[in-house]
Amino acid sequence: MLLATVSLWALNFTVSKYILDHGFRPLAYSSIRYACAALIFAGITLAWEGSLRMARRDLPIIVFCTAVLIWNQLSFVYALRFTTASTVALLFGTLPIFTALLARGSGVEHLPLRFWIAAGLSFSGVALVALGSGGNLSANLKGDVLALVAAATWAAYSVAIGPLMRKYTPFRLSAVFLLAVTVALSVAGSRQLAHQSFDFSALVWIGFAFAVLGPLVITNLLWFTAIDRVGPSRASLFANLQPFLAALVALALLSEPITTGQIVGGVAIAGGIVLASRRGPVLVPPAE
Repeated sequence: MLLATVSLWALNFTVSKYILDHGFRPLAYSSIRYACAALIFAGITLAWEGSLRMARRDLPIIVFCTAVLIWNQLSFVYALRFTTASTVALLFGTLPIFTALLARGSGVEHLPLRFWIAAGLSFSGVALVALGSGGNLSANLKGDVLALVAAATWAAYSVAIGPLMRKYTPFRLSAVFLLAVTVALSVAGSRQLAHQSFDFSALVWIGFAFAVLGPLVITNLLWFTAIDRVGPSRASLFANLQPFLAALVALALLSEPITTGQIVGGVAIAGGIVLASRRGPVLVPPAE
């Protein structure tokens, strides 16, 4: 499940970048994409479970996760707008580090000293990727920062949703959150939606269908099912396959250049992840 998830995510960087470069406005793309995925999940959930209801006591977590997911989508789509797909993918290599940091901060896991050394190594790699993305730090700084925000917010969402995974199915959670995020994105992107032209080539629409069904529908089910089984930090370690795979796909399909600095930074990020994962973190049993 994790390998399939990472592969679909890796391809999504290139597909979404291609779609945005060929006429889809960022917020229009995000809101329509989320609306399609939300309707799919709502239909599946209502057919199988008969309800989308969630307990009122879970409302604070639901609101927090929804807000984080909104910021995740905004930062992701505009990171792709301002910089290359390969750069965004390499910076997403920080996802396991962010996830482990947040899991530790929330008391879910205890982390050894080696992890903090690994975190420093990975974030030094982030600096190298940023420097290498345009020859100087200011060239694509906006896109680089947004890519890091996207990685951090996805990590926060993955950790925060943990308690809800023990109560609800991935179908219901995905339906509720996608519907909520769709409303927010539609309001934020109303102007772009009003001026959006939909006269796209067949390849753009094929890419859009993939962006809905693959990285949103299928991966939501696989990723959070895996988190429920193995824990957020261990699941996110598989994300170290994503940056290089995504960068290679972007290089092959979009002919995006990858600089020496980006390669060195990507290796540093991956090295930090490998160092952090040599001995798994100790899970703290949840409070009853």
